[in-house]
Amino acid sequence: MSETVRIPTFEGDADFPAHVARPEGTPKAAIIVVQEIFGVNADVRKKAAHWASLGYLAVAPEVFWRQAEGIELDSDVPEQFQKGVAYMGKHDMDAGIRDIEAVIRWIRSHESVARVGLVGFCMGGRIAYMTATRTDIDASVGYYGVGIADMLGESQAIAKPLLLHIPMADGFVPPEAQGRMHAGLDPNPHVTLFDYEGLDHGFAAEHGERRDEAGARLADSRTEAFFSENLG
Repeated sequence: MSETVRIPTFEGDADFPAHVARPEGTPKAAIIVVQEIFGVNADVRKKAAHWASLGYLAVAPEVFWRQAEGIELDSDVPEQFQKGVAYMGKHDMDAGIRDIEAVIRWIRSHESVARVGLVGFCMGGRIAYMTATRTDIDASVGYYGVGIADMLGESQAIAKPLLLHIPMADGFVPPEAQGRMHAGLDPNPHVTLFDYEGLDHGFAAEHGERRDEAGARLADSRTEAFFSENLG
């Protein structure tokens, strides 16, 4: 079962929409699914439905709600891709992390689900990293996160498990940045990095031209095992 709910902000001065997919029976844990720059589109809803099928409560907040609600873009359409880039350029990442804190609090209080993980893609991959450094999330996973190499000074705050999937042919995260990520994060016992030779940004998208079937299946299997181990 899926529905759209509204979640109060951390400050309590507004609320924002989130897509929720519920499992059959009592959730074993919850997973926050953080979009790419294309909104809570069919890709995101499919990922949420998959987590619900595995017994998790899945919550996908609309990250760009301060700019507009109901954004659904297609990454394979150039004009829509550029709209997503424009939304990302105007997004307040610090406010966005407070929104993630609000979702965590809503899940634990309103839904009575204690253990919460997060999986994010592209910009959401960066949000996964920031969530690991700035909140009490129980476990986080980032796919092809952008800008993480410039935030390694926060890594000492990581106290819960974090998994990052790094496609080595990612044009948005060049080899030099990948090297800095490994140098800064490999020594941290809470962090696991997986490299994917030859794969590009967006390889785990559910639809469209960017998806690499073998790479997506491998990364997703690792993510499922990670959450099974760290969330139960």
